[in-house]
Amino acid sequence: MTDFNKVVNRRGTGSLKWDVAENELPMWVADMDFPTAPCVTEAVLRKAKSGVFGYQIVPDEWYSAIINWWRTRHNLTIERDWLCFTTGVVPAITSSVKRLTNIGDNVVVLTPVYDIFFHSIENTGRHTLECPLAYDGARYSIDFSDLELKLSHENSTLLILCNPHNPVGKVWSKQELAAVGELCLKHGVTVLSDEIHCDLTEPGTHYVPFASVSATCRDISVTAISASKAFSIAGLQSAAVFVANEHLRNIVVRGLNSDEVAEPNAFACEATIAAFNQGGQWLDELREYISQNRKIVGEYLTNNLPQLKLIAQDATYLLWVDCSAVTDDSEALCDFIREQTGLYLNCGTKYRGNGRFFIRLNVACPKKTLLDGLKRLKVGIENYIKSK
Repeated sequence: MTDFNKVVNRRGTGSLKWDVAENELPMWVADMDFPTAPCVTEAVLRKAKSGVFGYQIVPDEWYSAIINWWRTRHNLTIERDWLCFTTGVVPAITSSVKRLTNIGDNVVVLTPVYDIFFHSIENTGRHTLECPLAYDGARYSIDFSDLELKLSHENSTLLILCNPHNPVGKVWSKQELAAVGELCLKHGVTVLSDEIHCDLTEPGTHYVPFASVSATCRDISVTAISASKAFSIAGLQSAAVFVANEHLRNIVVRGLNSDEVAEPNAFACEATIAAFNQGGQWLDELREYISQNRKIVGEYLTNNLPQLKLIAQDATYLLWVDCSAVTDDSEALCDFIREQTGLYLNCGTKYRGNGRFFIRLNVACPKKTLLDGLKRLKVGIENYIKSK
């Protein structure tokens, strides 16, 4: 059994997450505070000990590791020819947006959603067309009437889907994904599905790959995947896209190569191969630990901060907390909490949609760190209320 309670000191290590003041506690960016699976560390060390870090190919083992993982864990058959290495899901998304759309096109997104989608769209001269998710005070769902309206716009050519959905932690059902696929086919819209959080579901909960739902979904989609979130290896810059449709695949692969984001560094493939070939048990233990942390937060809020409401989630380690009873400006709230307590959170505003009523809390950390964060959150919220 892995000891996820062990606290690793990441200060002074060049960590983006931990590049903060000494008194601050970062619980923001999607970066876990756990060491990766031992099998991944061992693979990287073996490579490091060779002392040779020249240009790398993508080995056969990389393809087979991904194919086997998706077949056994997610019941999806991926053919080798569908796969292309890329240095990250975000580079893949940006490159695909540039190749699958034209300047001035609309790219539809379901908001609130991962904010980098907006950068990939707008920095390349395209327009974000928001389809806000319906929120009933407890869960989110897709407003299919509004989605069809947005997809039917003459300039809409691409939908970026987040599956599972960050930040709301939603695992979309087969029926929901099928409906998305049929609407996109009807209106001639390609689907770019970001499935980077797919391995971080609640124990007993399984995500549905968009491409597995139907022949329609398979043929109109590009899927971006990676071991980086589940195995805490984002810094090794290793991801993949798979595209069943040959025409779409040729466009996407040409774009990835033109943008120079289709070649691995010395450790990228080795880490992914080890994670998917040997990391299954470690990952299951991690998912259980994160689930326990999620429960701790829920109980703590109920007993100590009833003004806040934890949204029910089936995936990710990024908790979405409704603070609408306290404020309609989560950015100001997060700034206040950080100034008062040192707790560094994500404000929901950046994710658009109804995000101004929410904060995002990263619970991929040892319980000692989590409890420290919750105590700071309590002080920050109470002081914020008193200041009003």
